[in-house]
Amino acid sequence: MLALTARRMGYRIATLDPDPSCPASPVSDLTLTASFDDSSALRRLAEASDVVTYEFENIPVESLRQIASCRSVFPDPSILHICQHRERERDFLKSSGFPAPRYSVVTSASELSEALKSFPGKTRLKSSAFGYDGKGQLPLDPKSDSIQAWEQIRVPRAVLEEHVPFIREISVLVARNAQGRSVTFPPFENRHVNGILERTIFPARIPDAIAKDAMDLAVRIAVKLGLVGLLAVELFELSDGRLLVNELAPRVHNSGHLTAEACPTSQFEQQIRAVCGLPLGDVSPLTPAVMFNLLGDLWKQGEPDWAPVLATPGASLHLYGKSEARPGRKMGHLTLRASSIREAIRLGSKTMNPIRQKAGLPPLLD
Repeated sequence: MLALTARRMGYRIATLDPDPSCPASPVSDLTLTASFDDSSALRRLAEASDVVTYEFENIPVESLRQIASCRSVFPDPSILHICQHRERERDFLKSSGFPAPRYSVVTSASELSEALKSFPGKTRLKSSAFGYDGKGQLPLDPKSDSIQAWEQIRVPRAVLEEHVPFIREISVLVARNAQGRSVTFPPFENRHVNGILERTIFPARIPDAIAKDAMDLAVRIAVKLGLVGLLAVELFELSDGRLLVNELAPRVHNSGHLTAEACPTSQFEQQIRAVCGLPLGDVSPLTPAVMFNLLGDLWKQGEPDWAPVLATPGASLHLYGKSEARPGRKMGHLTLRASSIREAIRLGSKTMNPIRQKAGLPPLLD
């Protein structure tokens, strides 16, 4: 989606990916098929590019640093170094004074046992690195078997976090350019199922004061990081109106996909504008919109029939061109625009539920 947007803006694209059939390859002028730590491929990518960016966090920081020695890389590799590792991310938030859940770092079953004693209620054990879509996480309580939990998570370092009784998950996307100007998308409201984003509602159904607090918090984090590019800030909204930072992602974000239809400037164009030194675009909502993720589970009986989806007023179907559908794998998304959020949700449920039924999946709930 970044490559398609860059193509529309007149740029040529070079892509590095281990998968020769990666979704960006059909629209790239140069596709380098190699691992993310292949020095030769990294050098070729740098030589072919004027500026380099990324949309995936599980990249060796040293690879980006190699490119940055001769080409501009945005966001800076130092930001990825913080955001791709939960322990460093939590330490950054704490040392910077940003609100986040209470946590403890553990490196063994015995340390986990001691850490559990300092939390009065439920907790969640999360791997320090390479966790996403709910992977590398275990829910625990003070009576949990620490040895069993440590064997199950199977990582050298982990973060034990307090359970947060949030009423809503929201996210904010902030873009910042090299001149220090920031533009923030209004907050997105997110619903997860089994740790994977099921839908995003835009704009989020939250009071204006909380929306302003969320946007201000995202900007302050971006400034502290020295961001040039795009940053997603995932937040928990508590019942008393407080916000806690859940995660940071220095890239385009799943919750922002609907901006392609719902805003004058999509998150993809905004990232390109930011990293290429162009003026940042307008992000005022054009329409209420709801996005539904399309996971590989829908392909259980083969390729779904998309004709009814495309016949739905206000529907925009995005399929990513991935070669293999697997349960839980994000294969695409559906965005519904309507006169109201309630109507967009109704249309989305009406459109998706026959497909879900055929795949043996429960219906979407409003």
